[in-house]
Amino acid sequence: MEILDVARWQFGITTVYHFLMVPLTIGLALLVAIMQTAWHRTGDPRYLAMTKFWGKLMLINFAMGVVTGIVQEFQFGMNWSAYSRFVGDVFGAPLAMEGLVAFFVESTFLGLWIFGWGRISQRLHLASIWAAALATVASAYFILAANSWMQHPVGVEIGPDGDPVLNSIWALLTNSTVLAAFPHTLAGSLAVAGTVLIGVSAWHLARRHRNSPVDDPDRRVWHTSLRWGGWVGLASFAAVAVSGDIQAKLMFEQQPMKMAAAEALCETEEPAGFSIFAIGDLRDPSCDNIVSVTVPALLSFLAEGDFESEVKGIEELIPAYQEQYGSHYPDDPRLGELAGMPIDYVPSLPVTYWGFRLMIGFGSIAAAAAAAALWFTRGGRVPRWRWFAPVALASIATPFLANTFGWIFTEMGRQPFVVVPNPTGVDGVYMFTASAVSAGVSLGEAVFSLVALTLVYAALAVVELFLLIRYARAGVDGVMRPPWEKDDPPDDDPPASADAGDDGQQKGRDQDVLSFAY
Repeated sequence: MEILDVARWQFGITTVYHFLMVPLTIGLALLVAIMQTAWHRTGDPRYLAMTKFWGKLMLINFAMGVVTGIVQEFQFGMNWSAYSRFVGDVFGAPLAMEGLVAFFVESTFLGLWIFGWGRISQRLHLASIWAAALATVASAYFILAANSWMQHPVGVEIGPDGDPVLNSIWALLTNSTVLAAFPHTLAGSLAVAGTVLIGVSAWHLARRHRNSPVDDPDRRVWHTSLRWGGWVGLASFAAVAVSGDIQAKLMFEQQPMKMAAAEALCETEEPAGFSIFAIGDLRDPSCDNIVSVTVPALLSFLAEGDFESEVKGIEELIPAYQEQYGSHYPDDPRLGELAGMPIDYVPSLPVTYWGFRLMIGFGSIAAAAAAAALWFTRGGRVPRWRWFAPVALASIATPFLANTFGWIFTEMGRQPFVVVPNPTGVDGVYMFTASAVSAGVSLGEAVFSLVALTLVYAALAVVELFLLIRYARAGVDGVMRPPWEKDDPPDDDPPASADAGDDGQQKGRDQDVLSFAY
């Protein structure tokens, strides 16, 4: 075992774990802001209950995301110091923007939202959750801008020490790769949040409200949440499909080996068929023992937008990569066993091929669940089938799995590069993953940190699931006193009337809010 393998496993485990939190936080933050806006505009207590309940789950997930995200930055210095030196002059700008502009704004206004109930004006309180939600989205954009530079370096020149130096922050922030990845990630995040709304709401409806009257306040909360989740999920999955098609076309242009591996396309085809599934040993890069069931000419359409175009296969791409970037690693002792060895430009075929299909498959299942939820709850209906709630709960996992496999495909598919060369960019701006690992870290130290972080993350997962399940099961009662169960006001203290105007309505609502325990 080499330190490179351990470092990659560690970064993979911690990144995938952290990325489970990120989409849910982004999606729920936006939905909670919309829920509170609905309450602000209508005064309907149903929307207040939804804001409080889903806001509680969002806060739990946000806190865990912060804790796990901090580790990501430490790993750059721990196991990937050579990589940090190589990209330092480029990553400094977007990561500083993410920390100072996005994360600080997000944390500040989220704190204002948490502790501002009934203490600040309702409009300012509403503005605070919108500021936090939009800052969360901005944070994702800056992180994606940095990651997209690794996939497609732009806006740089070679410095005197041979490392890239940023010469255009605008080029980095408007990289075609990030412009495609950002809407794809945002739509995926909303899909996660929508499916969570569906699953939890279906459970509460099945548990308490199979026979409740339509106008039951608690039933209205869960029925509305489920419908919101269905519409958000369905729209998001449509956006995922459109943005994913744009991303795929860019990848065929920028990283043709990744997409050839995603299709187990060993020979160049014109036109090329899209593989539904493959039978055989995908570990064999020659594809001699692989039989694919394909849709004719569909891959050509996904790659170029027409059904007649040529798609290059692995066998034709390998000599082109070897000619441009070399056939052997440098004879550098820091590369360990890879020093002087031939470079394998083909990423893991089983990971890329099945990762791509599992991403699409789980996303399709989640989209079907959203459509089914809307159909079964149309006209105020509550499904009476006993299987509905368990299936809805199980569907919560599907967009998480789709996001995870998509991320694994994206990152594993660019191997052996950690910074992928831009075919039309500055020559020499690329880095092999084997050259990025820290030279001063021993194998024992890397194994220790891998085991320690894995155990810590496992413990954090238990805490996260315990808190989410506890508050999700408790329902509205677990986060606040239901607004439709307020005591009647005494006769000598009538409620604010319509004649009191906006100030009277504001005072009445603030008094209501102050009686709730967040």
